[in-house]
Amino acid sequence: MASVKSASKPKKKATAALKAEERPARLADYLLARAPAEDIAPYDVADLERAADLAGQAVATHRKGECVVAVDADSGVVRDGRPMTVVTVVNDNMPFLFDSILGEITETSGEPTLVTHPVIVVRHGKGGVEEILGDGNFAKDDGSHDRLSVIHVHIPRLTSEQASGLSERLRKILGQVHAAVHDWRPMLARLDQAISEFRYTAVPLDKKSVAEALAFLEWLRDDNFTFLGMREFKYTGGEESGTLERAEKPGLGILSDPDVLVLRRGTEAVTTTPEIRAFLHGPEPLIVTKANAKSSVHRRIYLDYIGIKTYTAKGTLAGELRIVGLFTSTAYTRSVMKIPYLRSKAETIIAKSGFDRHDHSGKALINVLESYPRDELFQVPVPILRKHAAAILGLVERPRVRALVRADQFDRFVSILVFVPRDRYDSVVREKIGSYLKTVFEGRLSAYYPAFPEGGLARVHFIIGRSGGKTPKVEQATIEAAIRDIVRTWEDALSDAAEASGGDQALKAIAARLPESYRDSFSAAVALADARRIAKISAGNPIAIDYYRHAEQKPHQASLKIYHHGSPVALSRRVPVLENIGFRVISERTFEVGDDQVGTINSDRPGLVFIHDMELENSYGQPIDLTDGGALFEDAFLSVWRGDVDNDGYNGLAQTAGLWSGEITILRAYGRYLQQVGIPQSQDFIAAALNRYPDIARGLHALFIARLGPTAETEGVVAAKHLKAKIKDALEDVPNIDDDTIIRRYLNLIEATLRTNHFVADTKEKGQSLAIKLDSHAVEGLPAPRPWREIFVYGSEVEGLHLRFGPVARGGLRWSDRAQDYRTEVLGLVKAQQVKNAVIVPVGAKGGFYPKKLPMSAGRDAIFEAGTSAYKNFVSSLLSITDNIGLDGVIPPAGVIRRDPDDPYFVVAADKGTATFSDTANAISEKHGFWLDDAFASGGSAGYDHKKMGITAKGAW
Repeated sequence: MASVKSASKPKKKATAALKAEERPARLADYLLARAPAEDIAPYDVADLERAADLAGQAVATHRKGECVVAVDADSGVVRDGRPMTVVTVVNDNMPFLFDSILGEITETSGEPTLVTHPVIVVRHGKGGVEEILGDGNFAKDDGSHDRLSVIHVHIPRLTSEQASGLSERLRKILGQVHAAVHDWRPMLARLDQAISEFRYTAVPLDKKSVAEALAFLEWLRDDNFTFLGMREFKYTGGEESGTLERAEKPGLGILSDPDVLVLRRGTEAVTTTPEIRAFLHGPEPLIVTKANAKSSVHRRIYLDYIGIKTYTAKGTLAGELRIVGLFTSTAYTRSVMKIPYLRSKAETIIAKSGFDRHDHSGKALINVLESYPRDELFQVPVPILRKHAAAILGLVERPRVRALVRADQFDRFVSILVFVPRDRYDSVVREKIGSYLKTVFEGRLSAYYPAFPEGGLARVHFIIGRSGGKTPKVEQATIEAAIRDIVRTWEDALSDAAEASGGDQALKAIAARLPESYRDSFSAAVALADARRIAKISAGNPIAIDYYRHAEQKPHQASLKIYHHGSPVALSRRVPVLENIGFRVISERTFEVGDDQVGTINSDRPGLVFIHDMELENSYGQPIDLTDGGALFEDAFLSVWRGDVDNDGYNGLAQTAGLWSGEITILRAYGRYLQQVGIPQSQDFIAAALNRYPDIARGLHALFIARLGPTAETEGVVAAKHLKAKIKDALEDVPNIDDDTIIRRYLNLIEATLRTNHFVADTKEKGQSLAIKLDSHAVEGLPAPRPWREIFVYGSEVEGLHLRFGPVARGGLRWSDRAQDYRTEVLGLVKAQQVKNAVIVPVGAKGGFYPKKLPMSAGRDAIFEAGTSAYKNFVSSLLSITDNIGLDGVIPPAGVIRRDPDDPYFVVAADKGTATFSDTANAISEKHGFWLDDAFASGGSAGYDHKKMGITAKGAW
């Protein structure tokens, strides 16, 4: 950018270039003469010449008595590489033009980058301006020339549509300016008439009030009020049902436009309300308040409205003269004791206070009135002002939060004076208070005016606009309590919350370490709740979570906080788990909670905690049920996190079907088994099918409970029959053949299930996984040969199965590395066994297990140890649903419902990968108190070789 000093060169060059033009010959001299050098510096000479040429074209086309509005959207003028829109407005010179035009441009079309406003003297011809004679100081006055206002403004480029809209608005504003200026003298004349009516007509009003009203009206006329519009109304009817209607006489100034409404609520004109009738029949000669419309002329603020009662020659009420305009600066700077209308209010309040105006209290009260928002002082009735002044006076002695409310008598707005500690006030506090007030008064924030009087308080005058209905009545104490909450520091709120919850200083200390970014989003009470969760986590128990919903969220939305000790949890770990539970992660933010050490926060410090706050949506578009505090989803997430269940699409059943992780495990296990027996659909597809039909998924789980749960032998029989019928009915509404097949296979598997350890309470503590015993001949779709029975084991550590082809059978257990088809591997071993071992027993058995958590990068020893653990889990799970034999006969496993006869004959042998595991298996047998004891597994240190000794599952052959 060129320096400020160098800007004079392009100005001179542009001026010289324009002097060469014949029309208008010297416009550039005046167009740029007073423009700040720093505003011109960013332009090249050619751009300034182009801008001046556009202005010259606008001036040249001006006709006397008319206006020219040129909004050149694509002007060709560039400033610092940015294209500009050039606005030129040419008008007969008159008051209010510049403020009015610039106000509209700034408010609606962007911040101007260059503004010039020369007043030039021209001679008009038939086609427009023929000659520029000089600037505004041109002295010759022979009646042959005119003074023109040229307003030239550069703004960032507008679209053609935006430029057209701006042009239309500027023309409308010029019309209002012309109307106000043209009708200024008629408005003064009508005001003089109103003054005469009060002075010489016997009106039924208090003489003192009339005298004060006369003084006020004369004060207005004495250049203390800018008159912009007048309109008369006639009153017909009595006190109960009288109405005001526009008089036939046209309005003046901006109120000559019938569409301009002085009093309105929302977009509707205020009719003759009981409050308006009360004013018309009351003792006051006039009323001062604010109009609903903002002024487009001179200053862009809400218009001041003065309503004056009018009377007939006989002194009866005739109607109202409404005046709109703007108080001039003297109304805001002169003492209230010297302004008619205000001084009577002040004197009344001082007199009723009992104070001597010359002593300390009297002077303090006068100071309160002098510093009272002046616009509000004009409007507020004396009884309310007296109450408010006393309240403000009390703040001098004892500063505190205070809210002083006044509802407009026409129900159009609410005025609230709010006092807060100055050291607590900032723009954020102001916005929060404004938001609260517009909510509680059911309106919109129309305006706010901050002020900082002497003392420790800041004052904000809020105006809450209303669009309809009666203004809500809100107790002052309620408003002030809410504002105290807003202006309270977070530390204040934390101390109060800690005291209210029992004064736990340890929790308060944790909450006090929460960062500013957290405090901007969460209350102190929430921080204490988070601190309580943080206090429970440690290196040994590093995670806690909390599902919640904040006020702005919809039913299908929720939030989740994850609290993690020591280090952050990567998004790549969190998001897939949540997505499988049925959530869509919308956003995420992380807060670091430092420990008591000094220095930079890092993930190596033992006291460091990370809070991950995540915004979620239900992937299925359904409401997220948090009636249990999110316990169901907490169970789903933590079960995956601990490794208790797999991270897959089955977890979505928590969202769709309301199933807990242990309940989902049953359906997942059957899905895994279907994979092993060769169903063509993938696990993801099977899980998706169940999620598509959550009612059926719940029904399948309920059927499992009815057939195999604790009450299966009583009411379970009837329940199972009912549930099966219900599921089959529901299948009629399943259009997809794949989904139908999957659900029918689930139904078949549950009916083919003979036993399960799912309802045994301590299986996890015993290191066991879910075991399901199946009648293989009842299972649909099994590849040949079909076993007599099989037990399927499913858990987070191990999966596997054991196939038996008769009640008395033995065979080895293989360590499989085929996750997708270990049953196929085992079935192949069975086929070989049927040929090779037929001399030992008529039928055989084989089993295989697949360890799911082998530490492949940790070395052979670690892998062997993990495999051994998986083997123990697998064998223990098999025994958990196997009958035992005691002195009195067969003993069923505790807590297991049996859908088959006694079946205690179970022995195992070694196979690939388990050659050294016989002692391990026998140790498990002994721990279970199984009847075969150390003869359970072939070989081992006990020396029982099943082949050599001819031992079968039933004993010696």
